[in-house]
Amino acid sequence: MKRREFLKLSAMLGAGAATPALMTGCASPRLPGSGQVEASPIVCNVCFWRCAGTVYKEDGQPWKVEGNPEDLHSLGRFCTRGSGGLGMYRDPDRLRQPMLRVTENGQQTFKPVSWEEALDFIASRMSNIAETHGEDRLCLLSHGVGGTHFRRLLGAFGSTGFAQPSFAQCRGPRDVGFALTFGEGVGSPDRTDMENSRCIVLIGSHLGENLHNSQVQTWIKAVENRATVITVDPRFSVAAGKSRYWLPIRPGTDMALLLAWIHVLIHEGLYDQDYIARYATGLEQLAEHVLPFSPEWAFLETGISADVIRETAREMARHAPATLVHPGRHVTWYGDDTQRSRAIAILNALLGSWGREGGYFIPERVSLPSYPVPEAPEPRTDWMAEVQKDYPLAPAGITNVVIENSIGDDAFFKGWFVYGTNLPYSVPSSADQIQAAAQSLDLMVVVDTMPCAITGYADVVLPECTYLERLDPIRNSPERQPALAVSFPAFEPRYDSKPAWWIAKQIAERLDLGAYFPWEDYAEEVDWQLQQVGSSLEEMRQLGVKSFPRTTAKFFEPGEAVEFRTPSGRIELYSEMLASFGHDPLPKYAPPRRPPERYFHLSYGRAPAHTFGRTINNPTLFELMPENAVWVNPLVARDFALSSGDYVRLRNQDGVVSNRVRVRVTERIRPDSVFIVHGFGQKDPRLRLASQRGADDNHLMTRVLIDPIMGGTGMRGNFVTLVPEEQLA
Repeated sequence: MKRREFLKLSAMLGAGAATPALMTGCASPRLPGSGQVEASPIVCNVCFWRCAGTVYKEDGQPWKVEGNPEDLHSLGRFCTRGSGGLGMYRDPDRLRQPMLRVTENGQQTFKPVSWEEALDFIASRMSNIAETHGEDRLCLLSHGVGGTHFRRLLGAFGSTGFAQPSFAQCRGPRDVGFALTFGEGVGSPDRTDMENSRCIVLIGSHLGENLHNSQVQTWIKAVENRATVITVDPRFSVAAGKSRYWLPIRPGTDMALLLAWIHVLIHEGLYDQDYIARYATGLEQLAEHVLPFSPEWAFLETGISADVIRETAREMARHAPATLVHPGRHVTWYGDDTQRSRAIAILNALLGSWGREGGYFIPERVSLPSYPVPEAPEPRTDWMAEVQKDYPLAPAGITNVVIENSIGDDAFFKGWFVYGTNLPYSVPSSADQIQAAAQSLDLMVVVDTMPCAITGYADVVLPECTYLERLDPIRNSPERQPALAVSFPAFEPRYDSKPAWWIAKQIAERLDLGAYFPWEDYAEEVDWQLQQVGSSLEEMRQLGVKSFPRTTAKFFEPGEAVEFRTPSGRIELYSEMLASFGHDPLPKYAPPRRPPERYFHLSYGRAPAHTFGRTINNPTLFELMPENAVWVNPLVARDFALSSGDYVRLRNQDGVVSNRVRVRVTERIRPDSVFIVHGFGQKDPRLRLASQRGADDNHLMTRVLIDPIMGGTGMRGNFVTLVPEEQLA
């Protein structure tokens, strides 16, 4: 028998059928808000932007959510997903009680248990791992603010193992690429000053579809102010529709375009010469490096005419330094991703946009003291040096590498805490490895609000309450203006769900680590922190958001001497550090693979209604977008005898076949590509709304292109063909 068989919770969740509406006769319904209304400050947790707002309930029942006008993350407006956050609270498929894997009559199953039994089991297994292998052999895989509590728990236990899919599967290349160039990353929310930009360049950035709230609003302000927008994308996206220039680039050739733009700026003398002379090093090497990469050369690679390449480069220079070449967010594409982000950073440096109005501002956060707890013990080993030794330039845990190092009897990691991240749908081509890890680990704890796929591998499944039912850590994100925001529980936790802080504290106390959670209620810690900066929990309950004065300049002063956090103290166009680790010191271009005959580049992206697969089962957002569609060029549709509304399945280059997905025939996609929105195609019947709806791009990504610098998973190297349903009947 396998140590862990994949189990489904559907028969054990106890979710009943929807209650039918009662007949109320012909009486006019009462207007919303005419009852007794109560308001609670919240910080939205539907996506990582974490906008501050207010949730209203009427006569004790959920009514609506709206943005806080004092919040720079939301600027007083919530996006579609944030407005639909009440659906997370209402979702009838939520996890309701702790579940423990047991074997009954020779079969593994999940058994509903008390919190005491579940927590005792976890503490006992953690102690066994420490005794047999060492305290440092546990790892937290997390996406969400509640992971902070489990990180403290594991740190107190003796482990600093930690990874987030948001690094290796999303933003990591830009973090590393910009840090290698400027000495620091872009941050989150991004430090882009788009409301003052005169020219914005978007390379695969789906603004208007991914709904990073304040970023979309400031971009729209720039559009309203007639800023030039240049969008590079194989698809005519929402952003392309707002652009002066749409460059429908051949997939995988973005680096060629970037090098050609750099070529034009340098060899036509259009770069900011004073800025580069004052702040940068490596211009001579860069100029020689890009000499062969003319617009004529780039045309043959990208399909973008040489005239358009020159014209757009000159347009960027004309508006500099208020020209922003956007860093993107999800940038794990073709395996050269850190170097592509380096090229974007270099382009921004040549335009003089870093630290300048209309480019990148200098973010600031509140100096908020940490609550006093004992110093965590020094781990027995440096797990990153042990596990990620092939990627010494990666500043964070690499999820796919952690999974690989959890397989086998001699694996480094022996236990996982998985918080708020559905790994099989987050890490491409990972299903077999996660299954193998599940057979090797001594403990797997999954903490979530929903019965997502990763719960099927767990020893213990713990139901967390939603962000509307708990007090979260203070939001203290670097911004244009430093500010704090606090999310208060608007409702009592439904069912037998608990907040992450309570769960972590209960486990800690069973391990004699209660000193790291030295309060009865987490509100005591939050209130103490607020009092250190002249506020209080009571004040924040009234305000929701409190701004503080800046203590530093928002932009470089003219002629200011600036010390960058690079080895040279300057902007590094040529990276000696990369060279010292055996990597190219300057970005290089490698032509991508082309799809086989009658196959197409698989392109994917976001939609305003959903946050990845996290909200697919949200009843409110499901109504807005119940399934995705595959965008197909009319030439391709004619070749395959397809019309809009037909259903097909997608088959990738390795024979993996998707769920059925509806066809959308449109000229807004190149003939060599197809496009689907990420997050759909869930196959688990426990998600009663989302199951079997649309196609899942993640499982079609069997060809993963690993970034040699930071270890991330490039996902855009896969090809699919279209299989009409009748051919599979």
